[in-house]
Amino acid sequence: MNFDTEQNNLLLNKKQWYFFLFSLFIIFIINISIEYFKYKKFKNIEIQNQTAKVLSIYPKKDYFILKLKTSQFIFYTSKNDNKQNIMNQDTIDIDIITTEINFLDYLKGFYTKSMNIIKINTTSTLISEISKDISKQHNNEIISELFNALFLAIPIKQSLRDQCIDFGISHLIALSGFHLGVLSFILYWIFYFPYKYIHQNYFPFRNFKYDLLILTSVFLFGYLIFLDLVPSLLRAFIMYIFAIFLYRNNIKLISFNTLAITLLLIIVFIPKLIFSLSLWLSIFGVFYIFLFLKYFSHLNKIFLFIIFNIWIFLALNPIIHQFFNIGSLHQIYSAVYTIGFSIFYPIELFLHLIGQGGLLDSFIELWLNIKTQTFNTTTSIYFTTYYLILSLFSIKLKEAFWLLHLSFIGFTLYIFI
Repeated sequence: MNFDTEQNNLLLNKKQWYFFLFSLFIIFIINISIEYFKYKKFKNIEIQNQTAKVLSIYPKKDYFILKLKTSQFIFYTSKNDNKQNIMNQDTIDIDIITTEINFLDYLKGFYTKSMNIIKINTTSTLISEISKDISKQHNNEIISELFNALFLAIPIKQSLRDQCIDFGISHLIALSGFHLGVLSFILYWIFYFPYKYIHQNYFPFRNFKYDLLILTSVFLFGYLIFLDLVPSLLRAFIMYIFAIFLYRNNIKLISFNTLAITLLLIIVFIPKLIFSLSLWLSIFGVFYIFLFLKYFSHLNKIFLFIIFNIWIFLALNPIIHQFFNIGSLHQIYSAVYTIGFSIFYPIELFLHLIGQGGLLDSFIELWLNIKTQTFNTTTSIYFTTYYLILSLFSIKLKEAFWLLHLSFIGFTLYIFI
């Protein structure tokens, strides 16, 4: 991929940048004001009744933590017991106490005290029916849980989450831009040949690739709506649509300015996402992909394929361990797992569509039975700050880029040796 093409920049001069940033500031003020009015309305009633979907429930010491989603926000609460056998995806009626929730907590997602939690018997939904069909294809409950997460974004339990963290593959289990990319690739080639015939015979004047991307995005949007706008997938979809817009207008896709503009647009229109760790991790991921391509895109393509995931793993390592302080030797192979998952995911999707989802379960069980030894890691906030500043300087300075290599290689050796 060549960085020296004749594509246009999205914003051409300082005047356009100033106008753009001022416009974003006005829109941000409007949107944050709307959120504040919602918050004030929410706070008007000290004890209010909500109907919420259970995103996850897990035990902690002698009580249970519930992650709940209403039509307006996501929050956490606790319950002394689980005699009602409340499970993920159940619907509950709950009274929550709003007195101790400030505006910042409201935006970030808050914990609050609650009472009168009652499980509601609801009618079966399409998602619940598909979930049951997925589960029927497996004899192992944990494997059923894994594929319900991969296809329907149903949260996994703590034991499986810990296993994924130990192997450094949490990013593969939670639906995100990675999965959106795989799905868009599959859909693109499913539509390619049928639409090629239609295009040649009826619409030869249209942009063939652009039409395919639009068609693919329509189906992806339908999937997003079906999953009730999963935040991590929604962010990826916004970036995907923006990328199509840039492509259509011959504007540089692989550009750090474009990435910055994308981030600003997401935060301005959805202010809550400024507190989303997964958003920032995905932005960091794209940033280091761009950095890799900037300096290595001229190299042999086979060599690039081999080192790409390894390089991204190493580059992201200092940032990941700033937030997740669990290490395991299995995490060293995270890049290999990512490459393998790119093949595994579409195969399993196809097998589940034809009712043969359990065909590879014996191999997954081998993975589940692997015992890992974990250790705690410590990453200084000063090192992370230095690393981020060095990463930004690497955009312009090749010397900073090579110093970045010494930094992430040294950090990885420090963590794992």
